[in-house]
Amino acid sequence: MVYHETGITRDFKLLVTPNLGGTWQVSIDDKLSPIAESFTLKDHTFDVLRAAILDMDIYRPKTDLRLDERRMAERLNVSRTPIREALARLAQEGLVEIVPRKGVFVRRKTREEILEMVITWAALEGMAARLATEVATDAALMSLKRFALKHSCDVDRADIEEYSDANITFHQTILELSGCSLLRTTADGLFTHMQAVRRRAMGESDRARKSVADHMQIIDALMARDADLSARRVREHTMRLHDHISKTWTRLETLGTLKSVVS
Repeated sequence: MVYHETGITRDFKLLVTPNLGGTWQVSIDDKLSPIAESFTLKDHTFDVLRAAILDMDIYRPKTDLRLDERRMAERLNVSRTPIREALARLAQEGLVEIVPRKGVFVRRKTREEILEMVITWAALEGMAARLATEVATDAALMSLKRFALKHSCDVDRADIEEYSDANITFHQTILELSGCSLLRTTADGLFTHMQAVRRRAMGESDRARKSVADHMQIIDALMARDADLSARRVREHTMRLHDHISKTWTRLETLGTLKSVVS
């Protein structure tokens, strides 16, 4: 079945709504808008929901992780069947968990899983940096430097959300510059949660300003074609995120907590 578009728009501002306890929380709702245009409905619904989840700040304490089939269907102007099919696929990817008689929830990693994930990312990106010193062109490295300099201004403007997105692109670019497709695809398996982890952490403890300084040191090492120094600086940069989470994320609400809340 193919549908034709009347217009797809996405508003990336978080919708803030009160929950039953009277507190305020953000949810997936404002990430969704009606589906249309020459797409297979099943696949496109999956793509839209996946993109919306990736754009959620899922590790922010007041983010609403519960997904309501009816509300999502209304928001996308589709029936609930493609929503259910998309949620089943997202569950297979580990992005959501379907809890019988309780509902569907965006899945958060536990604190211990996050720490292990950051360690793995540090190893992958460190190797990517090493390879990039050998295979990346001068033009590609200069482009990365211009990108980093451009977005360093976001910190001075206190535009942490924009800088956070640029920060994620910076790290993805290093993986791409490695020239190793398997390295990139392996990192892609961690990207969903690493993106959300970095988004939350970037606004804490002046990490954005420290990140700018780290990025410039990483670029200097890459442009000097110093493989050992590049790998070390990337690894140390990511492990500082690990240490920050280890010290400050002492209470992380996971799906198990949420399930007890809705019991």
